Amino acid sequence: MDMTPQRWINTNAYLREVFGAQDDVLESLMPEAIKAGIPAIAVSADVGRLLNILVRMATTRPGATRRVVELGTLAGYSGIWLARALPHNGKLLTVEPEARHADFAQRMFADAGVADRIEIRRTTGIKALTQLSRELGPESLDVVFLDAIKTEYPEYFRLAKPLIGRGGLLLADNVLGSNFWIDDAPGSSETGDAVDRFNRLVAADPDFDTVAVPAREGVMIARRK
Repeated sequence: MDMTPQRWINTNAYLREVFGAQDDVLESLMPEAIKAGIPAIAVSADVGRLLNILVRMATTRPGATRRVVELGTLAGYSGIWLARALPHNGKLLTVEPEARHADFAQRMFADAGVADRIEIRRTTGIKALTQLSRELGPESLDVVFLDAIKTEYPEYFRLAKPLIGRGGLLLADNVLGSNFWIDDAPGSSETGDAVDRFNRLVAADPDFDTVAVPAREGVMIARRK
């Protein structure tokens, strides 16, 4: 059966309805962010739940460091899903260069009761990964979640790969679309070309088992062997 545009819309609405339950903090976060002038950009609730489950699995495996890195905090919506998945001694390092976004997210983390396990790094994704490489060394992270500048995804992967421990996860949002869609003609979008290059780079890497889930705008799940 063909996936028509309307069926895609209906399917995503169904996924949000059935698998996207959220509490009052999460439900009110994005409306509050919009009031504060922060872009209305966040993963959907069903994708948030997917991230939460994956982080729980990765941070409780034998040898886990209980450290997770998120590139792209924005209003803090996905960060709450990630932090709630962590064990009591886990840590989320979330990266956000925009001070206004970071300040808002810090308040939301406090409201959600997860501020004690989150550190906001107020820098760019590339600088943060470079610094973490010096601070923590190889195989020091359980999960890296990419949701920042899409044209930088290939460089994020180059920097993040050595940091991810065996059995750890690389997760990435928007691997099928954002202000593009993955079936756009090559050369029609710098963002689309970069994401396509990233997808193929990770999928071809023999050190990872990789799949993309067509939820919302596409989520990559790559497990370090």
